[in-house]
Amino acid sequence: MNNYIIKNITQLVTCSGFSAKHGQAMSDLGIIENGMVIITGGIISYVGASSEFPVENPENYEIIDATGKAVLPGFIDSHTHFVFGGYREEEFSWRMHGDSYMSIMQRGGGIYNTVRATQAASFEELKAAAKSRLDKMLAMGVTTVEGKSGYGLDKETELKQLRVMQALNAEHPIDIVSTYLGAHAVPKGYSESAYIDFMLKEVLPIIKEEGLAENCDIFCEKGVFSTELSKYFLLEAKKMGFQLKIHADEIVNTGGAELAAEIQALSADHLLQASEKGISALAQSNTVATLLPCTAFSLKEEYAQGRQMIDAGCAVALATDYNPGSCFSSSIPLTIALACIYMKLSPEEAVTALTINAAAALGKEKSIGSIDVGKKGDIIILEYPSYKFLPYHVSMNCVSRTIKSQWHADDTD
Repeated sequence: MNNYIIKNITQLVTCSGFSAKHGQAMSDLGIIENGMVIITGGIISYVGASSEFPVENPENYEIIDATGKAVLPGFIDSHTHFVFGGYREEEFSWRMHGDSYMSIMQRGGGIYNTVRATQAASFEELKAAAKSRLDKMLAMGVTTVEGKSGYGLDKETELKQLRVMQALNAEHPIDIVSTYLGAHAVPKGYSESAYIDFMLKEVLPIIKEEGLAENCDIFCEKGVFSTELSKYFLLEAKKMGFQLKIHADEIVNTGGAELAAEIQALSADHLLQASEKGISALAQSNTVATLLPCTAFSLKEEYAQGRQMIDAGCAVALATDYNPGSCFSSSIPLTIALACIYMKLSPEEAVTALTINAAAALGKEKSIGSIDVGKKGDIIILEYPSYKFLPYHVSMNCVSRTIKSQWHADDTD
């Protein structure tokens, strides 16, 4: 059934809007007390008070009594690498003994370790593992996820990753937005510029022809891809019709935030080392600053300056960065806890960052990310009466039910 009436909602958190929220606007959640949402054919058809009942033939709807519950838009995880082969638990142990992430990469580990495992894995092996990961995300209220390639660094494996996402998007309840991240590292035997040319000539045209990815991303970082080459690559990808994202200013400041704003990227992600100039550039642009606190936590790094970014007027999103190396976690509850406790976001800002702003980081703010008439009926029901339980119930899943625009499930954990 794709028709739902959710009534007697103690706290309806709409996050209403059709564009990213900047600065102080991130605190506006558009809350309706004793609210009601009606979903007709998978699309939201009514948002308002429970005192009204504007439905003909209510017998055609599943009626859900949300007394004592808070209702929110489905969470959107706008930065993940969930299709991969192998694991890197040994490297995690090395980091706990003091090895740096970059030193491990320089010894042939890190991304290169996962590349070897992903190249060796079959399509079906990658798909089965990725489906299991999506199932866990769904239980935490994620209704849309971005997935990046980048663990092939060749044509065949990059396409294999993207085709896995394409297949899962057709089969799994979670909507998948695919991003090509072939520029995740420089493969052995290539210079930076030669690999950039290879991707532009040999890989991106196939991805565009087959509709395998909407977005194109690059790891703009010292020792990986320079700011100049990143700009060239992304602008060429834009000419092909791709939307742009960028791994920016994660380990050192390279001016990635400024570049993202200049080229009108959908998002600049990580930003641990973003400068004041970079933050200012993002604040004056429509580029979303996507922050990944679980990665900083896992790497024992200083967190991105979320509070400063919001105060400066940025549109901030949160995402998990789920991957097998620097952040082997898809935990939305942990992401919220770290953002509020250590990055100094308010609970309201954290909710906005995982809903409407995360939608904008994917270019999907017109269709998802808020509870507004005309948008997809992607809804989560908490087991508690207020969204404030999300950071308060530290790192625990508060979602009791997920309603997807074409699917629903109960979560009894």
